[in-house]
Amino acid sequence: MLGLNKKDLQLMLIVTGLTMLAPFILNPFPESSGMAQFNAGYPDLMQRFVIFGIFAIGFNLLFGLTGYLSFGHAAFLGVGSYGAIWMMKLVTLNVIPAIFMGVIVAGIFSVAVGYICLRRSGIYFSILTLAFAQMSYALAYSVLTPITGGETGLQIKSTDRPLLSNLAEGETGRANLFGMDMRQSFELNVGDWLFTFNAGYYIAAVVMLIAFYISIRIFRSPFGLMLRAIKSNQTRMSYTGLNPRPHTLAAFVISGMYAGLAGGLLVAMDTQVGPERMFWTASGEVVLMTILGGVGTLIGPVLGAGVIKYMENILSKINKDVLHEWFAFMPDGLEDFIVFLVYPFIGKGWHLTLGILFMLVVIFLPGGLVEGGQRIGKWIKNRGKAKDTGGSTEPAE
Repeated sequence: MLGLNKKDLQLMLIVTGLTMLAPFILNPFPESSGMAQFNAGYPDLMQRFVIFGIFAIGFNLLFGLTGYLSFGHAAFLGVGSYGAIWMMKLVTLNVIPAIFMGVIVAGIFSVAVGYICLRRSGIYFSILTLAFAQMSYALAYSVLTPITGGETGLQIKSTDRPLLSNLAEGETGRANLFGMDMRQSFELNVGDWLFTFNAGYYIAAVVMLIAFYISIRIFRSPFGLMLRAIKSNQTRMSYTGLNPRPHTLAAFVISGMYAGLAGGLLVAMDTQVGPERMFWTASGEVVLMTILGGVGTLIGPVLGAGVIKYMENILSKINKDVLHEWFAFMPDGLEDFIVFLVYPFIGKGWHLTLGILFMLVVIFLPGGLVEGGQRIGKWIKNRGKAKDTGGSTEPAE
């Protein structure tokens, strides 16, 4: 079905179910509960989950399949965002053309960057991509200010009059899908629970599912097999008479277009763009997402993106007042001591927690969170078999 084998189809259905039911899954605690602090089912964060999931999926197509580690992928995210915002400022506020423009601009830019960077491999390739990303950031921040808005960035203003819009004088346009506002939401109250269904999130979610499906097809295609051969032994592949460069360039461009798609969606959800999207830390973040989730796996990058964005938006909001509220049942001296121990790992110190988690994954779970899930699944399966056999084994004859 859909060109997928049984295992991949099951995975696709699981991801689809989780994505569509995200408003319920991400709001497990009632609003009146102190644990509501950990709810993540609000539109802005849910959108970031799926958009950065797309970004990580695209990066994994390059790094996971070919082994080429890019430290400059945020450049394509930023270039795609600028292409999308200019489409909305000049032509139409409909998000579809803007998203396509982001993909096209990022694709063209990735062809130019990939053609140069792929002349080298290993650490030299990584440094070249980092250099291009930082040059792009510098150009966007200062040199190309009339195009990029410089430090303040670009956004839709009341003076913008897109060609295919009917805005009144002084009216500020909003991103829409054939008239449907991206901010439009429906709220469902069930007891003490509040679930928000946002139009922008579901549009981004559908795009993510399409991107995920395409990545599965690439993984299982002869092209994907060729990319794995490049990662395994590029020199041996060259000896067979096959030229790896066109395949690596194609993978690089596809990966860059995924980044441009994510950049276009970011603009569609929040119509403003700044050069910070192209900074080296943004490139490092997608590397962390992919490694944390599982390099070379299908769902790993999506999981990694979700974990990092959750920690960035939820863990970082916890302050000392919240901690004192949690540990108020303890004696005063012990309460202060516990808060003293925990506080460095939350709030502004959430990066410390992320760093520790990343080290633990690299040391004990080289396959990322996906490997962790597989180990737990095997343990549960083996435990079930042991119960069925009464916990005893027959001696060998």
